[in-house]
Amino acid sequence: MATTTETAAEYGASGMPQLEIATFPTQIFWLLVALVILYFVLSRVALPRIGSTIEERQDAIANDIERAADYRRKADEAEAAYNQALADARAEANRIADETRADVQKEVDAAMAEADAQIAAQTAESETRIAAIRDEAMAAVDTVAKDTAAALVSSLTPDLADQAAIDAAVAQRTKA
Repeated sequence: MATTTETAAEYGASGMPQLEIATFPTQIFWLLVALVILYFVLSRVALPRIGSTIEERQDAIANDIERAADYRRKADEAEAAYNQALADARAEANRIADETRADVQKEVDAAMAEADAQIAAQTAESETRIAAIRDEAMAAVDTVAKDTAAALVSSLTPDLADQAAIDAAVAQRTKA
């Protein structure tokens, strides 16, 4: 321990060299030299690089903002074109649907007219057949009535069986 106290005594008397007043002028000189060198290094090398980097970043940000605005404008134009195309497509679809509806209605009307004509023709043909059947039935009724009357008259009064009188009586009754 003796060496430690001796060493401390040797150096303790002089104190810290930075705080000795005798060395202040050289310390101030070297401080000024270091500050001037630091100033020139910073002003000539570091600060221009930092300034150019900041300027490049600002330019990049401005370009990005400009591109974003351009993309936004293009997106708005694309959206407007899309909406216009959608509206045009809807209008075209409505027009096609209306045309198709009109064509289908024409076909339905034509089919209905054709069906009505066929029904009218079949109705006329049926009425003709019904009239013929009715005429045949009336003729058959007339014949049956005459035959039945003749058979009744001949079975009830065989001597008064005059066919002309029976036919006249049946004709008079069937007209009424």
